Amino acid sequence: MAPLRFCANISWLFTELPDFSQRIYAAASAGFKAVEAAWLYESDLAELQRAREATGVEVALINTPPGDVKAGDLGLGALPGREAEFRQGLDLALKYAKALGCQRIHVMAGRFPAGSRQPEVAAQMEAVFVQNLKYAADVFSKEGMTGLIEPINSRITDPSYFLESPHQAAAILEKVGKPNIKLQMDVFHWQIMDGNLTQNMRKYLAIIGHVQIAQVPGRNEPDSAGELNYRYLLDTLESCGYQGYVGCEYKPLGSTKDGLGWLKEYCT
Repeated sequence: MAPLRFCANISWLFTELPDFSQRIYAAASAGFKAVEAAWLYESDLAELQRAREATGVEVALINTPPGDVKAGDLGLGALPGREAEFRQGLDLALKYAKALGCQRIHVMAGRFPAGSRQPEVAAQMEAVFVQNLKYAADVFSKEGMTGLIEPINSRITDPSYFLESPHQAAAILEKVGKPNIKLQMDVFHWQIMDGNLTQNMRKYLAIIGHVQIAQVPGRNEPDSAGELNYRYLLDTLESCGYQGYVGCEYKPLGSTKDGLGWLKEYCT
């Protein structure tokens, strides 16, 4: 049984440092062998490459561009009429992923238009998302990459996000029907939307390509006060034979380094 592999989400960790390349060095110094990030697109790609090469750290995951954040975008994958923008964003994600040796790209779905969460709108968005994911799968297959879709809870984090539950995501993946598009399990979101983590983990293990962790409800370190017993959850994930990365996507209560005791304890 292979031990779990952890990666630092440098959009959330080591934010004491302003630059992503600096955070790669900090993650390596803290013992991480891999990092992940949401959006690196405002960072100098050459600097990121130098940091990755100097540290030997793997870049495990990046997201597709969010779109126009000021206008309220959070991904374009399920937005009707914006397929051309989606493909442009996918090209940019591929450029960064290839330059950084990253093999996984989270394809962000996007948000419902304001005040329009009606069933007919949801059906239209799902159809667009399925087609865009099929397109992305074919592009990724040429590069040996994996695409991921992530449900984001609509109760605390984002009430407008289109993809909100593991069951919805699994149904979409079945319609996509591409083995290189998988499910991203963020335990924080899954607990808030559905609970039943042990059974959902086992139910969807075959299609889970990446995992992220944080305590509920504060989204802090896994060993901070909250609802979840991460020793049990991580042991269960390991015993099930999960082979991917576990991304540390949480808000440190203090400095990132001071909050890493849980990881050292788990790995001993």
